[in-house]
Amino acid sequence: MEKAAAAEIDFEKGGGVVPVVTQDHSSGRVLMVAYMNREALEETMLSGHACYFSRSRNRLWRKGEESGNFQVVREIRVDCDNDTILLRVDQHGDGAACHEGYESCFFRVLESEGWRTSDTRKVDPAKYGANYGHHSKPGA
Repeated sequence: MEKAAAAEIDFEKGGGVVPVVTQDHSSGRVLMVAYMNREALEETMLSGHACYFSRSRNRLWRKGEESGNFQVVREIRVDCDNDTILLRVDQHGDGAACHEGYESCFFRVLESEGWRTSDTRKVDPAKYGANYGHHSKPGA
């Protein structure tokens, strides 16, 4: 079933990847936006844990592999164009989906003075080591 379902996603439109909106299953809060290639989607469907494709690392990124902040997938949806995926997940570990230690990557809000941090950090990302988080692309 996984391969058949993955075959319906239009990965070619995005150069082999599609955007993925990840939402907390209980609260509905958007936690993050990432990308998946076909292999990441198939692994996610098989394992029940969120696996993305890291464009900066150019490899599969198993959410929580460095931090322990993994995501158990409760539901997978696709949009009307078959080119964007919605994951509804239970966030585990320290409760931080964001590599900066926040529950959500959308922790800043635009106000008249500019961007303001509106959330409380759940964990100091230094806990996970100096190389945690985004990595630059090779040759960049």
